Amino acid sequence: MTPNAMTESRLSNTLLFEDPLQQFGRWYKQAQQDPQLELPEAMCLSTLNARGYPAARMVLLKDVDRRGFTFYTNNRSPKARELQRRPRAALTFHWRPQLRQVRIEGTVDRLPKKAADDYFATRTRLSQISSWASRQSEALESRAALLDEFDKLLVKFEGKKIPVPPHWQGYRVVPERVEFWQERPHRLHDRWLYVKGRGGRWAMTRLYP
Repeated sequence: MTPNAMTESRLSNTLLFEDPLQQFGRWYKQAQQDPQLELPEAMCLSTLNARGYPAARMVLLKDVDRRGFTFYTNNRSPKARELQRRPRAALTFHWRPQLRQVRIEGTVDRLPKKAADDYFATRTRLSQISSWASRQSEALESRAALLDEFDKLLVKFEGKKIPVPPHWQGYRVVPERVEFWQERPHRLHDRWLYVKGRGGRWAMTRLYP
């Protein structure tokens, strides 16, 4: 199927790619071009914690291609430990100005060190230093203690290239299920679910709102 231009706020199988990653790319590009939408790359990452509860937090999508959805984090953080125990996750994008939502479920792979190092090099210098200063999600005595550590690192790395922290890691969510949701009047929304089958082929199903 070759989609027509998405000029209407409706979804049908004639307006969708057969591959959900192509469809996501189309919507994501439109979200990035929407001046009303801040941080189109913001996504809710959901994992399962050691107590069996869902754990959700907002992170930033850093890359998407045919392999999946990439983000970076401290591998000592709760989300990283949860992914090490159970390498499965869900992602949710909500683009309110466009009345759209995308939900993704899949397995999670750790990226090669080089990919994480290459991304770290693109961050601003101060963001690189903050990655060293933060013991993500650990108890913090005071904000002053965090700022003091940050200032010490500024001095330590002055005039030097900032090395990649040993705890810096990239992850890729490899999708198995992807749902596209388009708001419609009277709560009669359009929903299409893609499920990956054998051989990597995707099956599409329209869902009730």
